Amino acid sequence: MGRILKPTAFKRVLFFIAIDAFISLCTLYLAYALRFNFSVNQAYLEPFWRVYFTLFILKGSFFYYFKIYHSVWRFFSLHEASQLIKAHFFSYSIFFILFLLFSSIYSPFPRSVIIMDLFLSAVFIGFVRISKRALLKSTVASDLNKTIILGINDKSVSIIKSALNGDIDYYPSAIIAIKKENESSVNSYINSVKVYAYKNLESIIEEKGITSAILCVDMHSNDLKELYNRLHDAGVKEIKKVKILGSHSEKLEDLSIEELLARHPKDLDTKTIASFVKDKVVLITGAGGSIGSEIVRQCKDFGADKLILVDHSEYNLYQIGQEVPDASLNLLSVTNKDNLQAIFDKQKIDIVIHAAAYKHVPICEANIQSAIYNNIQGTKNLIDCAIASQVAKIVIISTDKAVRPTNVMGTTKRITELYAQNVDAKESEIVSVRFGNVLGSSGSVIPKFKQQIEEGGPITVTHKDMTRYFMMIPEACQLVLQAASIAKGGELFILDMGEPIKIVDLATQMIKLYNKENEIEIIYSGLRPGEKLYEELLIDESEKKT
Repeated sequence: MGRILKPTAFKRVLFFIAIDAFISLCTLYLAYALRFNFSVNQAYLEPFWRVYFTLFILKGSFFYYFKIYHSVWRFFSLHEASQLIKAHFFSYSIFFILFLLFSSIYSPFPRSVIIMDLFLSAVFIGFVRISKRALLKSTVASDLNKTIILGINDKSVSIIKSALNGDIDYYPSAIIAIKKENESSVNSYINSVKVYAYKNLESIIEEKGITSAILCVDMHSNDLKELYNRLHDAGVKEIKKVKILGSHSEKLEDLSIEELLARHPKDLDTKTIASFVKDKVVLITGAGGSIGSEIVRQCKDFGADKLILVDHSEYNLYQIGQEVPDASLNLLSVTNKDNLQAIFDKQKIDIVIHAAAYKHVPICEANIQSAIYNNIQGTKNLIDCAIASQVAKIVIISTDKAVRPTNVMGTTKRITELYAQNVDAKESEIVSVRFGNVLGSSGSVIPKFKQQIEEGGPITVTHKDMTRYFMMIPEACQLVLQAASIAKGGELFILDMGEPIKIVDLATQMIKLYNKENEIEIIYSGLRPGEKLYEELLIDESEKKT
């Protein structure tokens, strides 16, 4: 029995043929009734069945020709509606010609019935298709998460269509006009979904029983935090954002902690960066690391003529090489000066960006000699080779841990800053750029916290008062390039990292993002050797002026 009832394409065609046959019969009789004011003379009904069967055979043939019976009616759209109208137009046109040629077969027959039946049939057959889609939508909607769409733009329209078509497991119940320029759209509708004001967010969530949200607009991190907290406090635990994959595709992904904490600098001058990098030969050390690889991508996007990538990790170098296939890949350590100099001897290099370093504080504390040799000797080798090769610009990436250093890593970076400032640069311009933690970099606290949450906790924080500066990797790397572009040589640039963030607040926010407030515990493990409670970006007033 189950096999008989199982839906197939053939059964779907039979179903619609039967429905169309019944509707055609009803509309033809209704057309007769309307023509004769619901008092049809029996003589006019004599050819009724001949007219009906001729019309239905014609309609069925053109329905098949225009692939109307092969359409999936849950996706009934304007295209299918236009095909339906075309099929009716051709069917009734040919019937009218047959009627003129063989009028004796169909007489007596009032010609006005053809026009009336044409409209009635198109409307009612089309209505069945639309009704089926609406029924499917309402059935699907009852099984899906009631979702609020945040923002009005092309992304939100696309997501609403995907949701209404059943492509994603969310059903849009309301749209919120986040941006001020969209406030005029309040109380209007987009694809039958009503637009509401941002100030009414909580009341709409409660009224409609919203359980999830989809963010379709870009927001500053402070505004995003405010929105996230309002949604979370209103009971919306699942928050997605739209990521565009191509010109006609998108996907939904979870809102990340990086986006909630990110500082998006407003002082980026991409034109200056582009003019600095475009058509230049750029050598990047540590090119496969989290910072180095992003600098590689930025240089590629800003039009560098050639990229020379240096890294001592074969896997990291391979990974970035896959993204930039035209780059020159050099597997070596910056501590090997001869091999390093050989690269400079092969080609005239315009810009050197030094991102290679050991930067994990506890590991450097446990491996002091390796940290000193790699960070100090390696940087010295690079600077000396670049100066000897008359490289125009040398960029040394430093860290906030170089300020009044209390650990080996910070001390090595401060020494490299001092060397860069005091070496005889000759024809080269050397600049150091100092910044704090970047979100998602290797060794960052965020991947560690994610792993601890996914394993069920607890999250370990070294101290309740520990703070750090954070910035997104792309923004930090662009600011490094901008600093390099405006440097004249001998400067120490310090990025504005925004306000410091308490690590315990970061842990709490991540627990909320994972909806684990009552499951994950935060414990304090104590400061590790060489670790500060808080990081500084400046040393004294003289550096502030710089």
